[in-house]
Amino acid sequence: MDLGCVLAARAPFSPAVLWAAQMLLVASSETLQCQGPVSTRDSSCHTGALENSREKDFQVKGYTFSKPFHLIVSYDWLVLQGPAMPVFEGDPLVLRCQAWQGWPLTQVTFYRDGSPLGPPGPHWEFSIAAVREADSGQYHCSAAFRSLGPGNPETAASVAITVQELFPVPVLRATPSAEAQEGDAVTLICQTKLPPQRSATHLLFSFHKDGRTVCDRALSPELQIPAVSAAHAGSYWCEATTEDSQVWKQSPRLEVRVQGPPSSAAPPALSPAPQESAAPGTTATDPSEPPPASPPLSSEGPGQPCPLQAPDPHLHHQMGLLLKQMQDMTALLGHLVVELRDLSGRLKLQTSKGRAKYE
Repeated sequence: MDLGCVLAARAPFSPAVLWAAQMLLVASSETLQCQGPVSTRDSSCHTGALENSREKDFQVKGYTFSKPFHLIVSYDWLVLQGPAMPVFEGDPLVLRCQAWQGWPLTQVTFYRDGSPLGPPGPHWEFSIAAVREADSGQYHCSAAFRSLGPGNPETAASVAITVQELFPVPVLRATPSAEAQEGDAVTLICQTKLPPQRSATHLLFSFHKDGRTVCDRALSPELQIPAVSAAHAGSYWCEATTEDSQVWKQSPRLEVRVQGPPSSAAPPALSPAPQESAAPGTTATDPSEPPPASPPLSSEGPGQPCPLQAPDPHLHHQMGLLLKQMQDMTALLGHLVVELRDLSGRLKLQTSKGRAKYE
């Protein structure tokens, strides 16, 4: 509804008041528009899902209302327009130095806490691609009206900009404990929290151990170790970052210690594997050889969980024996192929000699 209609429909005013109101409307007018038709819950203007409990207060009897905003009317020659919504780390920040009636400006200067952010110029907009908490402060601008000829610059009232923390520095924790026995299951959790206003933001988590990356940019904040061994002991830390990497924070280091099995427990008896005859040109495998070294921990792809698989020395030893036997079998098959080729050549030679004799 037009503001002039509102003034005319109310109680009678004096001609002076009506004239002043009309002059105010002529001097500065803004059109507020609601996107979408005014209708009930069956309308396309109705939102199907509300983000938080606060927005539910604006839905009454099937009608959905827009979010409220603050309208500030200034009578100054110059105003600094800032963001109406809360500003968080990584958000873009745009400030506009607006003149009365949109008059062209020159010598525009932006300030933060009284210090200029650059030399005077013709640009009436100042922007920061991704703000940090250090960008918080009192902002204002000054400029001169170009069309009015040379004169003293006008100064806009200051606007307070507070950049809020998107998420706190993560803390790496081990559950049930960072002191574990060999074979225990341990889970490392990279703990941090987003504010309710940014609950839809996705964070990616990376885990590092002793200067190398164990898991890179996973959606899950957990790193699972089903059965720890001595190879898993070390210094761990994690990183939390946004998908665009504009905001990232690193946790303090966490020392994970792995203790051996209790001394009272007797080691399990291992039955020696039966020795097989070695093929010519090969050496027999000694079952008493130490198992091969555990493979390095590999990192998964982005956005995937990163479980740590604990190495099994006995399984690796058995796999080594099996691999050696397969190599021996391959060598035997190679010798057999050579013998078959020689035998085939001899048979062909004897057959050709027999045919020549009968001819």
